[in-house]
Amino acid sequence: MKPGRKLIDQGASNCTDAEILAIILGSGGRGYSALDAARAVLDRYGTLSSLMDRPLSELAAIRGIKAVRAIRLAAAYELCQRLLKELDRDSG
Repeated sequence: MKPGRKLIDQGASNCTDAEILAIILGSGGRGYSALDAARAVLDRYGTLSSLMDRPLSELAAIRGIKAVRAIRLAAAYELCQRLLKELDRDSG
């Protein structure tokens, strides 16, 4: 099942980290799916937190990522950072 379909059918909380990353990436490359690229990223860095502050050039060098997808990852990271700051302000 494709990650986007799984999210629709089962909800985001039932998707793996790789599936969520694949949805953010949108597509892979020639003969390499977004899920393959997401798994390659997680294999390289191990955790979401360890990949999120990497330089764009480092992320773009991973097979299936390139510049546009590295930018998407950086934007997703920034969105998470802003959400955390907002939640921290609201709870304080």
